[in-house]
Amino acid sequence: MDKVNVGLIQMKCSDDLEENFEKTLEKIKDLAKSGANIICTQELFKSKYFCQVEDWSYFKLAEEINENSKTIKTLQTTAKDLKVVIIASLFEKRTEGIYHNTAVVIDADGSYLGKYRKMHIPDDPHFYEKFYFTPGDLGYKTFKTKYADIGVLICWDQWYPEAARLTALSGAKILFYPTAIGWLPSEKEEFGNSQYNAWETIQRSHAVANGCYVMAVNRVGYEKSPDGNEGIEFWGQSFVSNPYGELLVKGSVDKEENIICEVDLSIIDSVRTTWPFFRDRRIDSYQDITKRFID
Repeated sequence: MDKVNVGLIQMKCSDDLEENFEKTLEKIKDLAKSGANIICTQELFKSKYFCQVEDWSYFKLAEEINENSKTIKTLQTTAKDLKVVIIASLFEKRTEGIYHNTAVVIDADGSYLGKYRKMHIPDDPHFYEKFYFTPGDLGYKTFKTKYADIGVLICWDQWYPEAARLTALSGAKILFYPTAIGWLPSEKEEFGNSQYNAWETIQRSHAVANGCYVMAVNRVGYEKSPDGNEGIEFWGQSFVSNPYGELLVKGSVDKEENIICEVDLSIIDSVRTTWPFFRDRRIDSYQDITKRFID
């Protein structure tokens, strides 16, 4: 297909995991009715963003992710019934003591295409993800779905051009970024605009540099920190960028929304031909990219 309708789910989450899951399933159905072919959730959509604190009890939220798990079976049935591709961000328990921030991809016929495990794990105030998540080990890959060849990266991955490049080089024409990012209320007045602008700009630059579409899917709403501290005001503003870095659609800063956008994959060939960044890469000169720092 040259033209594909992409659906992004921007929503608030409650403390009730089942409620969040059912709410997301309803939004998937609504987007499918509106014509969406590929639908992506926000990061860790089944719960509030628990990484604001380091608390052993939150490991109980994790689940095994395979074709026999209840969540995957439900997503498979939903995808098959609606004939849509689903990208869902989940908290994965791999084995005792090893947990991942993981996104799964279900094809439009209900088949389980696999998963991506978040590679870059942050450790910042209210974003204490290194306590919970082991860095991914599945690499950067493209999932060949019924409607498009897509790549999935997760939140903190969005700041790294290397991740976007390697995913695009593996064949992805659309990059999806399930995300949970927002302002700390005490910082918003001074740094809020700069923080948001940096977030949007870096992802639009991935679209330009790789001649592909970028979909950023963020949550909304204020979530108080479990330890009583200031919490996070998630800034929403989920968006779709075309290969020129132009915004095709953008969500609100504070409202739940089902966002749908048509993208034309046929332009990618001409964009990559006109701006031949892949052709002109000096792969013979990049050896030092694997070093931590060049002294």
